Amino acid sequence: MSLQDLKNSYRNRSLDKWAYIDEMYKHHAALFEYGEFLKDTNISGIEISDGLLVMTFRDSGVKFICSKGDKRLAPFDTLNFGRYEAEELEMQKKLMGQESVILDIGGNFGWYAIHIAKAFPASKIFSFEPIPNTFSQLQKNLALNEIQNVIALPFGFSDAEGSFDFFFDPSLSVNASLQNLTDKPTVQAVTCSVKTLDRWTDENFYKPDFIKCDVEGAELLVFKGGAETLKKYKPVVFSEMLRKWTAKFNYHPNDIIRLFTEMGYSVFCLDGEYLKPVKEVNESTVETNFFFLHQDVHQSVIERYCQ
Repeated sequence: MSLQDLKNSYRNRSLDKWAYIDEMYKHHAALFEYGEFLKDTNISGIEISDGLLVMTFRDSGVKFICSKGDKRLAPFDTLNFGRYEAEELEMQKKLMGQESVILDIGGNFGWYAIHIAKAFPASKIFSFEPIPNTFSQLQKNLALNEIQNVIALPFGFSDAEGSFDFFFDPSLSVNASLQNLTDKPTVQAVTCSVKTLDRWTDENFYKPDFIKCDVEGAELLVFKGGAETLKKYKPVVFSEMLRKWTAKFNYHPNDIIRLFTEMGYSVFCLDGEYLKPVKEVNESTVETNFFFLHQDVHQSVIERYCQ
């Protein structure tokens, strides 16, 4: 029985006072259990206020609002598994400069944008998130952390411009995509604005130093729509390549590798604190996040971090 149901039962006298106290304490006791449980995770605190649940990350002090029902948010994953994409974040920061221009494509609720903004306050970060509800959460998290160097923009990128249906499950906001990835009955469709990266950079005159792209299978479309930007500015690129999602778009991660190789890039995945070259993705590949470094422009970085 929920807290409110218990209170209603006490008010309508279905429960007497002591039975009500006993039943309510079964819920309240979880607060003490969480206090102990946090010690082995990267969450240092959970704040409960009127209609709001906020968790604070131990190593960064970053706070995130938790949306009810969204079970794959980074704070919940951190409670479940202790940490959340910590190694990927640390390597990204190693490959950035203090005054970098960073494009966060698929900004979601702000995990990468906010952590990077705090680490590099002189940087300029553009975080692109097309899903309206998620974009609203991104804005709230930026305000909560008093972030000034992130510009949040409510659209996505692809190889064509226009308005397109995106599919998302409120319980799995990290899986929002231009394709229906799961076919679950809880998936909803929402029409969102999409641009091409090439046109955006041309119109806004920004030279990206670093691009993070995580758009649940549509990464190749983003890169095709930004091919001239990649050729011209040769930024470091960090991208997800997940076979089960790319299949929904009728291509393979190796198509992305081929595109970047033709532009003079090499592909790497994490190997502890270092980078390991990747020639192709096959059925034995367990990594899903990859770094793309230009063989000429980033040669010193490759020598420093590639074993």
